[in-house]
Amino acid sequence: MLFKTLSASVYGIDAYLVEVEVDVGSADMNQFNVVGLPDNAVKESRERIKAALKNCGFEFPYGQGVTINLAPADIRKEGSAFDLPMALGLTGCMGQFFGKPLDKLMFLGELSLDGTVRSVRGALSAALAARENGLRAIAVPNANAREAAVVEGIDVYAVKSLPETVDLVNSPESFTPVKVDAQQLLSEAAQYSVDLRDVHGQLSAKRALEVACAGGHNILFIGPPGAGKTMLAKRIPTILPPMSLEEAIETTRIHSVAGVLEDNRGLVGTRPFRSPHHTISDAGLIGGGAVPRPGEVSLGHNGVLFLDELPEFQRNVLEVMRQPLEDGSVTISRAAVSVTFPSRFMLAAAMNPCPCGYFGDPTRECHCTPPMIQRYVAKISGPLLDRIDIQIEVPSVKYKELRSTALSEDSASVRARVMEAGKRQQQRFAGEKHTYSNAQMAPKLIRKHCAISAEGEKLLENAVTKLGLSARAHDRILKVSRTIADLDAAESIEPKHLSEAIQYRTLDRSYWA
Repeated sequence: MLFKTLSASVYGIDAYLVEVEVDVGSADMNQFNVVGLPDNAVKESRERIKAALKNCGFEFPYGQGVTINLAPADIRKEGSAFDLPMALGLTGCMGQFFGKPLDKLMFLGELSLDGTVRSVRGALSAALAARENGLRAIAVPNANAREAAVVEGIDVYAVKSLPETVDLVNSPESFTPVKVDAQQLLSEAAQYSVDLRDVHGQLSAKRALEVACAGGHNILFIGPPGAGKTMLAKRIPTILPPMSLEEAIETTRIHSVAGVLEDNRGLVGTRPFRSPHHTISDAGLIGGGAVPRPGEVSLGHNGVLFLDELPEFQRNVLEVMRQPLEDGSVTISRAAVSVTFPSRFMLAAAMNPCPCGYFGDPTRECHCTPPMIQRYVAKISGPLLDRIDIQIEVPSVKYKELRSTALSEDSASVRARVMEAGKRQQQRFAGEKHTYSNAQMAPKLIRKHCAISAEGEKLLENAVTKLGLSARAHDRILKVSRTIADLDAAESIEPKHLSEAIQYRTLDRSYWA
């Protein structure tokens, strides 16, 4: 007897439909074969399915051969999400569904030996694939239900066990689909435990941070230990504009595929803040594996990637970031597969000016020799430094500022200005594809939106000539100037905006010269 069920397999961050064909009696006696390019996790499902069926009181066709085909058979299948549809196919062959076809219902789930359905990766992508293929419903583990229910236009059923799933097929009218309000999920999740008000002093660094967030620019903090570099970086998400529903769904898909989405969270409502340790490998940062998975640059998509102690990262690890920083996506190619992951993130980095950390500090003596300092800062290459729009010095906080009781500006006030600047950019780039902020402007858009006066032209020429800036640095100064003008609600870029933007490019000449 042949019985068919539907499931899905994740490829990159997208999912595609998989038809699970279960045939009893076609193989040699007592053989249980799974074909269709399954990986080890899929192959091992045979033992889980046997035990789950037995422990749930269902018959297994002992004494008969079982063949399961996962179609299309020429694409590799990986993961444990096929356990549930394969087990349902077997129960269908044994007459549990009274001849009911399952061609409009998708199933996902890993089975425990007692028949409990465990969570899987990529439920949101699978729900999107089900809707695109015209299916009316999808059954997912209870832990993945809120995540999948974000997709409108398809019924999502939460199942806890194999017997419950069989009941769902036989009497769907007794089950209620899971419903969530995506906008409410988004607002509930958008809560932060930190605030920019926590950082005392550092007014110039806060201003630079505001400019960076308003235009999506990369930023580098340089200063002695304990000056507040990491504190400032951790508060970046609190002043970035709130995520739109489209951004939240795209980010959730990436986190779901990577297996880092918290159970029952449903949506990633706050902008991601990824802070990998400096011992990370290039595959961990960019993504990789035999079946490519997203790396930190993709997990930080629509959010922030923070690299603390930047010179401690291996040089080859930092260099692989150059292409994602430019393109906003990363393509991982293997012999059998090539996958593209989105990676449009804001890079924030922090470093000490020298190995001991006190070079240029007026209160502490630096014990590093010039060659030591040169070797230390040389770990960050010129091409990577060129891609960091804003470089700001974070000096030690004075005692009076540290103990001051005067309240500094909170994140909400700064975020309001950032959002106003963001609205101007949205209006400016309304007709442009893949351009959402000033930092993403292509050369054609720079020429169109970053016109400067004769006085500004002279100022920029002097800066480029004296500082020896590259063509990329020239373009990035104009982009930052446009952002500063947006914060001032100015239609055109004025010399004062250019001066501030140029000031953010001078530190590399102090330390890397």
